[in-house]
Amino acid sequence: MQPYFREAERELTVRRRFDDQRCSIAQALEVLGDWWTLLIIREAFLGVRRFADFEARLGISKNILSQRLKHLVTHDVLAKIDAGEHGPRYEYELTARGKDLATVLTALRQWGDRWIYGEGNEPLVLLDRKTGRPIPRLRIVGEDGEPLRGSDMVPWLRPDER
Repeated sequence: MQPYFREAERELTVRRRFDDQRCSIAQALEVLGDWWTLLIIREAFLGVRRFADFEARLGISKNILSQRLKHLVTHDVLAKIDAGEHGPRYEYELTARGKDLATVLTALRQWGDRWIYGEGNEPLVLLDRKTGRPIPRLRIVGEDGEPLRGSDMVPWLRPDER
């Protein structure tokens, strides 16, 4: 392999930290920023609670799963609960912080449904429990309830951040 390709490959495998950036997106990525973490959270929303079940459903190695679960517990996205009746047996459940990611995962899923799978080919459709109908596409709305486009929004830095 040529040196250029080795360097490019190394750059792809080295994860950059965002600790020094005062940015909500960068800091959220410090907690959620890899695919395994988001897939673990997805499975937790689907009711998975046990280590072995996460491992089996995701096909993830034990060491990676252990690291990610520990990370999510440290950041209060999941809680590690002793659910053993005859000795310790741990399960993981979403905390309030974790449950608050429902909107993020729904937006990501809807983006994938629209731009990767296409309408009518969605692998999973979320239904409203009350109506049995698919939930509507998430939208950013203004105070008047009308949808906003990207061009309708203006970024504003707090004066102390300038």
